[in-house]
Amino acid sequence: MAKKQKVIIVGGGFGGIKAALLLERNPAFDVSLVSERDDFRYYPSLYRAATGGKLTASTIPLSEIFEDKNISIINDTIKSLDRSAKVVASADKKYHYDVLILALGVITNFFGIKGLKEYAYGIKTIDEAKRLRDHIHKQLVEDRKPDLNYVVIGGGPTGVELAGALPHYVKHIMEAHGLKKSRIHVDLVEAAPRLMPRMPKPYSRAIAKRLRKLGVKLYLGETVRSETVDGLEFSGGTLKSRTVVWTAGVTNHPFFAANEFNITDHGKVAVDEFLAAEDDIYVIGDNANTPYSGMAQTALHDAESVAANLERLARGAKPKPYQAAKPAYVTPAGTGWAALMWKGVHLYGWLGWVMRSAADFVAYHDLEPIWKAADHWLAEAGEEETCLICAGQAKDIPASQVI
Repeated sequence: MAKKQKVIIVGGGFGGIKAALLLERNPAFDVSLVSERDDFRYYPSLYRAATGGKLTASTIPLSEIFEDKNISIINDTIKSLDRSAKVVASADKKYHYDVLILALGVITNFFGIKGLKEYAYGIKTIDEAKRLRDHIHKQLVEDRKPDLNYVVIGGGPTGVELAGALPHYVKHIMEAHGLKKSRIHVDLVEAAPRLMPRMPKPYSRAIAKRLRKLGVKLYLGETVRSETVDGLEFSGGTLKSRTVVWTAGVTNHPFFAANEFNITDHGKVAVDEFLAAEDDIYVIGDNANTPYSGMAQTALHDAESVAANLERLARGAKPKPYQAAKPAYVTPAGTGWAALMWKGVHLYGWLGWVMRSAADFVAYHDLEPIWKAADHWLAEAGEEETCLICAGQAKDIPASQVI
């Protein structure tokens, strides 16, 4: 029997997990997945985790995904690459590979703006989402009124989703705690002249109209200058706030620059027609300089392409060039409404929301069997509050005693 090829996959996101699941089925490969986390984050629903949604809709343990799979799960942070020895290494361990697949994802970029790193909230992780949720709740209960402004920076999908969900969530907490009705100020600041600047103008206009209907004030064409403990300064003025959420910037994982990969002008890793950055090293998902990089659907498609080619090579066949697949775009803005664009078709409103829900189920099912996927998909409609009053379970407890 031929010796198995040792495949090391670095990254526990859509691309890394999908590649591991596909290659595990082939006896020609010995598959290990290295991730610095022990769970998978479903980024499209993290805005819900920050506004009272169930955490199980946004995170899945890797041990659950790979249950009964012949895949080694390694919890570690890869720092360096020795190409000649075909080894990747963390601070204290080395891992040999025959084939390396890198799917590390991106990290937050504050662009050096003063105060953002210290004071802004984020929702890129479950911990960040919980921190924002707990802050919103604590501020409302302690002050007995809303923050002067809830400021979201960034008019891309995450910023739109969060801004659309915040008015309802803040109102929910106020009603649960019997707070006096007050106007809720949610502001969205975007440097481009319109929301979703990479999308067609009708798509942007429909989302802007929806957010304004929800009471969100839009500051478009405005650049952020600095943040302090009690406010945000931008080119158009200042906003008093202790709740500023940064969703505007990401950059490629520093591993690639630190290990001297060829980085393009777009900040992504240069790859060939087979998604190879170098011999036996493949880069997929958000890290690769491909059309539609940054989308979950693209990461899954990349994983499928690389896995299929590795199987072809293992049986002595020629690999097939990568063909980019244009993804569907679906952007929720408040409960029951979403904008959708797919193959030239635009849908806005409730039908778009239904299509987003269906897309979420497909995404979960890409990683898990249908019965497990259904559990996480159904959790998207649920609520999860640490406060008993907000959860509707302790109406007789004085609000002053629960934070």
